[in-house]
Amino acid sequence: MTKTALILGATGNAGRHAAQAFETAGWIVRRYDRKSNSLTQAAMGVDVIVNAWNPPNYHNWAGILPEITQQVIAAAKISGARVVLPGNVYNFGTQPAPWSDRTPHTPCSEKGKIRVDIERMYREADIPILILRAGDFVASDGPANVIGKVILKEVHKGKITTLGPMDCPHAFAYLPDWARAVVELTEGNSLPKYADICFPGHSFSIADLKSELERDMGPMRVANFPWWMMKMTAPFWELAKEFSEMRYLYSHPHHLNGSAFFDHLPGFEMTDFTTVARAELPRHETIKDLAYANA
Repeated sequence: MTKTALILGATGNAGRHAAQAFETAGWIVRRYDRKSNSLTQAAMGVDVIVNAWNPPNYHNWAGILPEITQQVIAAAKISGARVVLPGNVYNFGTQPAPWSDRTPHTPCSEKGKIRVDIERMYREADIPILILRAGDFVASDGPANVIGKVILKEVHKGKITTLGPMDCPHAFAYLPDWARAVVELTEGNSLPKYADICFPGHSFSIADLKSELERDMGPMRVANFPWWMMKMTAPFWELAKEFSEMRYLYSHPHHLNGSAFFDHLPGFEMTDFTTVARAELPRHETIKDLAYANA
């Protein structure tokens, strides 16, 4: 029997890739349009609700995310659908890595506290949920996340930007892999009612990324991200204030333990690092062009 997935935030990175993965697997996909009908109406008859709604640029998380969570819980209770939530690593604060589903939630940021609170709301609602927790997303269709918008923003000039120590490992998740895992996990029969699973993805440093890109793009120089500018503009620029709060993640070495993930999907294969490292290169430049420009 064909199953149906409702995607909230289908125009965003996670929502778009989730929709594509479900369609590829033969599911009926509904992309929710909040202008058309209520969420509870849209959720009727669906098997999975992917909650990829996320206010852009961290805008008013404290006010918006709990409200979204309440709406999704109400829709899930009426439809009986399992909710899929793209989880992040903010919950773990600065505890030593590796982080796993057994790592205590001790956030050191306001956004981490908000994420802990909304996950508690889901748990207490007693609905089926899958939190597939991952590091920073890496898209497959051009600069869309921190790696493309910041780290590789000026790669066409032969420059990589680092947000912390060059040798600090940081957790990343290739979105097509993450989305494919969501489908495979929801299609299986091994998930508990409340499933909190860490997606291992890749963990690499700016030094690792630099070495990989230099293999066919030529020498790269590394510049430090201007955190000082974020501090100066934070009083009147919301994104600067909110992004600065997450600075610790780029100087705290971390990676995710995939043991629980592979217990459910033992044969799952991650996309190779070479592909992931190049996924968010500017699309107006080819590797050949970049190599020529940087020669």
